Amino acid sequence: MSLENKIKVTQTRLLEWYVKNDNKCYVSFSGGKDSTVLAYLAAQVCNMLKCKLVLWFSDTGLEFPEVREHVKSFTEWLKDKFPNLEIELAIDYPKDRNGKRILFKDVILKYGYPLISKEISRDVSATKNKPNGKTSQKFQSGSEYHKKYGDSWLLEKWSYLLYTPFKISNQCCNVMKKTPAHKFTGKSGLLPIIGTMASESILRKKEWLQSGCNAFSNKNPSSKPLSFWKEQDIFEYIVKFQIPISSVYGTVFKNDMGFYKTTGYDRTGCMFCGFGCHLEKEQNRFQRMKLTHPKIWEYCMKPVADGGLGMKEVLEYIGVKIE
Repeated sequence: MSLENKIKVTQTRLLEWYVKNDNKCYVSFSGGKDSTVLAYLAAQVCNMLKCKLVLWFSDTGLEFPEVREHVKSFTEWLKDKFPNLEIELAIDYPKDRNGKRILFKDVILKYGYPLISKEISRDVSATKNKPNGKTSQKFQSGSEYHKKYGDSWLLEKWSYLLYTPFKISNQCCNVMKKTPAHKFTGKSGLLPIIGTMASESILRKKEWLQSGCNAFSNKNPSSKPLSFWKEQDIFEYIVKFQIPISSVYGTVFKNDMGFYKTTGYDRTGCMFCGFGCHLEKEQNRFQRMKLTHPKIWEYCMKPVADGGLGMKEVLEYIGVKIE
């Protein structure tokens, strides 16, 4: 599909979501380029419907400082762009049952570090907690699980992660992002609009194929109207409509092959996340962090006993260069 057609379909999905839910919706606004484009598209729809635009930002402490700044500055930019539109920015924090703020360090010490992928870290954690459980068979060639599901489910190459001196888990995203989002949904009575795309992971592609952009009947209903977009579509939209993005991306340009690239970071997810870093060529995200945010890098790599996050030991264990 052309970008023009994708825009029309996304606007239609947003309209359907707002109308179906009596305009009681909010945009999950991370401050990254994808959610920035989504926020602008949602603002257009809300302006047409004459309903309030609610942007929800979960300040996890994992975001680039420039991204946190962009969340506030882009909200003001939208207010200037749509002077007749009521816009609310709700800033939230991950909290425990007692209302105390949860930090990334708390999560990794309790559950483990996010490494390789959500699925693999989940299975590693489950197997470490229950060595003779069903999940452990995924790491064993010739197991009943392997015979039933075939090579595509065999995780033998990752079996060395079962013996790490540190914990591994996929719980970080649940604790720092999903749980606060569910709490905000319940407290506000608003339903979420999320800027994820199916091309980002096998899991997201599977979810989109099952539920479509608007998951009206899911246990946790949500709209993901950018699901069928690709990263190049996002960049093209940003350039075409002159949408401001966080300074951490640098400048968007077209390379000699005709692809949009950035002079800075190309993605701005959680700064300390280890998912997918083993696949990155040099400079990887942590090598670049040392150059662009040296103090944050030092905190990230410093041993836990010395007040840091202990990522140096973790990343070196899986063969990721850090400098």
